[in-house]
Amino acid sequence: MEESNRRMLRARDAMDRSYAQPLDIPTLARVACVSEAHFIRTFRATFGETPHRYLQRRRVERAMFLLRQTDRDVTEICLDVGFNGLGTFSRSFRDIVGESPTAYRRRGRIVAVPTCFAMAWTRPSSFGEARAADRG
Repeated sequence: MEESNRRMLRARDAMDRSYAQPLDIPTLARVACVSEAHFIRTFRATFGETPHRYLQRRRVERAMFLLRQTDRDVTEICLDVGFNGLGTFSRSFRDIVGESPTAYRRRGRIVAVPTCFAMAWTRPSSFGEARAADRG
C-alpha cells in the first residue's frame, strides 16, 4: 500500500509541476510505473477524484490566480494554464468555481492575507459539481 501511494504521489507531483503541459493517462501511468487502468482506478481511490479532474482543477486554480492578479486576456490565460480552447476552459472553470472566469475576475485583485488562509479560502471545492449533479 505504501509503495502504491508513493507511485500515485509521484504522478500527482508531475501534474502539479507540469500542469500547463499536455499530460495524458499513458504518460502519467508511466510516471507511476503502473498500467493505465490501474493508474486511473488507484489515483481515484487515493485522492478522491480522477487524474483528469485533478489536472483540470489544478489548471483552474492557477487560472484563478492569474485572472485576479493580472490584466491578461482570458483566452491567453486559458491557453497558458493548459486548456486547448476557451469553451472547455470556461465550462470547466464554471463547474469547479461556480461562476464564469469573467465574473470571477470582476471580484478584483486578491487582498494580501496569510498564505494558509488564502489557500484554504480560494481552493476550489466541489460546490459546482454538487450543484450540477442536483440539476442533472
